[in-house]
Amino acid sequence: MAKGNKYGYNGAGGSFGGGGGMQSIMQQAQQMQQKLQQAQERLEELEVTGTSGGGMVTVTATGKKLVTGIKLNVDQDDFDDVEMLEDLILVAINDAYSKAQAEEDKVMAPFAAMKGLF
Repeated sequence: MAKGNKYGYNGAGGSFGGGGGMQSIMQQAQQMQQKLQQAQERLEELEVTGTSGGGMVTVTATGKKLVTGIKLNVDQDDFDDVEMLEDLILVAINDAYSKAQAEEDKVMAPFAAMKGLF
């Protein structure tokens, strides 16, 4: 007859039901942490663009919302309203950030329940 009480505890290090419960949980946690790290790396490598003014301003950013470039497609002879250009740049940045956030939400969705654990 197998040793142990009616709950499956065998008295040998806390294994219940004969399985390696804690070890299995730790392995799963390590796998999830690796997947989370891969997702974060994917966001760092992701590149999104935001535009405004019908393509007059294009902003490039990473999935982590770091602006990496601004391109202006304006003819100085036809465009002399600096305040409008500044507004277009802000709109393009916010457009890029919005796209980056949408991608981050998709990539990080599997980890939503773990928020704050890692």
